[in-house]
Amino acid sequence: MTDRFERSAQVVAELNGLRGYPFAVIAHPVANNDEAALRSKAETAVLRIVPLLTERTP
Repeated sequence: MTDRFERSAQVVAELNGLRGYPFAVIAHPVANNDEAALRSKAETAVLRIVPLLTERTP
């Protein structure tokens, strides 16, 4: 998600009993970004997502 919506996602997670749920956050906005900007944001997202998927503790 983009940083503009991070707080909203945190609130939804808390309401669902998932306080502190980890999110991969990238810079807002995404719309109207050129290919280079989107690629950069995607690479940033991957760097944040992989640890969330592979290093989570139950």
